[in-house]
This record gives sequence, structure tokens and C-alpha cells, in this order.
Amino acid sequence: MPSLNSAFSQIGRGFAAFLAPPAPDVIRFTVGQPDFDTPTPVVDAAIGSLRRGETTYTRSQGSETLCQAVSQHLSKFEIDVDGNDVVIAPGCKQALLYSMMAVIEPGDEVLLLAPAWPSYDGMVKLLGGIPIHVPVQRPDYHPDIEALRNAVTSKTKAIIINSPNNPTGAVYTSEEIKQIVDLAVDSDLWILDDMIYSTLVWGEHTYTSPNSFEGGSDRTLTIGGWSKGWAMTGWRLGWIAGPSEAMEAVKTCQASSATHVATFLMPAAEVALTLEDEIAAMADSFAERRLLFHKGIDSLPGVAAPMPEGAFYILADISGTGMNDIEFATRALNEAKVQVIPGSLMLGGDNLIRMSYATSLDDLEEGIRRLRTWLNGLI
Repeated sequence: MPSLNSAFSQIGRGFAAFLAPPAPDVIRFTVGQPDFDTPTPVVDAAIGSLRRGETTYTRSQGSETLCQAVSQHLSKFEIDVDGNDVVIAPGCKQALLYSMMAVIEPGDEVLLLAPAWPSYDGMVKLLGGIPIHVPVQRPDYHPDIEALRNAVTSKTKAIIINSPNNPTGAVYTSEEIKQIVDLAVDSDLWILDDMIYSTLVWGEHTYTSPNSFEGGSDRTLTIGGWSKGWAMTGWRLGWIAGPSEAMEAVKTCQASSATHVATFLMPAAEVALTLEDEIAAMADSFAERRLLFHKGIDSLPGVAAPMPEGAFYILADISGTGMNDIEFATRALNEAKVQVIPGSLMLGGDNLIRMSYATSLDDLEEGIRRLRTWLNGLI
């Protein structure tokens, strides 16, 4: 058999091994997926589009009206971008990959705030880049700006930020984003801003875009999508927005690969961006779960975690249990019937476990009860 691309031997599959559906009696704290149905107006818009026969090829970057709707949505976050500089991609992950393809060349170094969502590492390696994992501060998981500055070399090309953050639940402050922009300006770096959780913020400060600061708009590619805030994970819809020259490269990526997202989904995505009550109700529900879940985590012997500020994740330190994270996750599944994700699947995540509270209050309470009973039985 002919040889394969050697890059794949260096790339893992992230959380895949611990995301496999477990037995029915297991409580899952693993999947980062809202437990809500997609809002009815969005579903109805997709059905209406199908019935109108909108199933043919269309504009590669996305319909003009949808791109303009994304532009309008982004303006709420002080991101001033023309609709022509927006591309609708088949999912936020694909949008991230297009963004990296537009700016990263083989040998370029890309700064990641560790522990970082594993797909960033894999995508950078897939393109021949070199991911540089820079540890965040503990215990709040906010950026260590000095460490980022010290990590920059002549090969550094970009920094990827994700706030609110998966896996940590941290939301970076306005001052921290400004310092990252200043660093990017000083070192002439691209910023890839993954804002997928921007509508899910619970702390005192909100999502802040690098575009808000001088020098940010001409070096930032903003990546987001409908999966998390609109409960549309399976729809595979994302966006990229940024400077015109970079977006021309992104458009080429799309035209050379996916062509465009499903035509009949575009009107539905447009409707989603007009919704307020449904989106607020989902966000309020996650805010309530955050408090209950964090209180429960704090009650577990040997487990500690900061209060999450956004998204729907808690990254907990389990070193006080005497177990490493792989042992903890394996035994929690087998002995407590609770599925969690070990942090060491991400560089910088040793002795941490990631848990999602995007599940029902009943499951959150039962899962905590099982973990507490299990851990108390080990003492």
C-alpha cells in the first residue's frame, strides 16, 4: 500500500475515547452539547426552504442576506465587518480550519493557551504548523501574558484564543484581551478568535473581541457559529469574518473544498440570529445549572474548581483524591457510573478533569451524588 501523510501519525483524536456513548445507566458529564431542541422557528425556516425547492448550488461564501445578518450580529460585540468579508462554513471547526489554512504555513508556530481544546493542536499539525502550548494561570485559568510574550519566537505566526473557554470555563477580561492584541501588534501575529460560546457568559465581565482595540481589526479572524448558543450542533453551521485580504483566502478554501453549506439551511441560520427570548431562556438555564453544579463539585472530597465564568464546562483539579486524571475518569465510569473527560488528553491538563453541565438538573444532581458516594467510600 502507498504511504500515508505522515502528519496523521502525530495527531490524536482529542476526547474521542471518552466521548463514546456509555451504558444507559451512566450519567454523562462529557458532551458539550446543549440539551435543548433547536428553536421551532429555525426548524420551520429550514422546512420552508426545502419546500420552496431551495436545494441547488448557491453563492459559495453564503447568501448575501445571511452574511449580512452575521455582520449585524457581530456588531453587537464591537466587531465592525462588512457582510462581504463573512464566510459561512460547514461548522465552527471547519471555519477554524479555513482560518488556519489562510494564515499558517509549514514551520509556523502557533500559540495556544493550555490546556486548550484538542482540535486546535490537531489542525495546526495537519497544516505543518507547530503548536506551542503556553500554560494559563491557576487556579482561574486566565492567560499568563508574560508567559505568552516569552513564548514568541521569530517563527511565531498566530495565537488562538477562545473566550468563554472550552475546557476551562474562563472568560478573559477586557484588559487581558487588550494585552493579547498589544502582543500581537508588537510581534506582528494573527489572532484567531474562537467566539463560539460568546452568548454564554455568567461572570461579571462579558466576551470581548480583539477587534475592540487598536490594531486588532486588521489582524483578527473571528470564528463562531450556531452550535452552542442556538442548540444547533448537528446543523454544522459556522462563520469566519475578518480583513478583506485574509477573507479572500478563506473564500478560496471554501470554494476549493465544501463549495458552500447546505442551501436550505441558510434561511434557518438567518432566522436564528433574530431570536432573543429562546436564546435567553437557554442561557438562563445554563446559568442556573452552573451554580448548582459548582456547589456540588465543591462538595466532593479531594476535588477543587474555580467558579466557571462562561460556556458550560468546569475544569476540576482532582489531585487531592490521590488519583491521576486517567485513573479518576476510568474508575468514575466503572465504579460510580459517571462519565468525565481526563484533562491529560490536552497538554497542560494533567490531574484535571473536564465536566460539562449541559445536561438536566436531575442528571447533574444524581451524577454529583454518585461521585460523592464513590469518593467517600475510598477514604
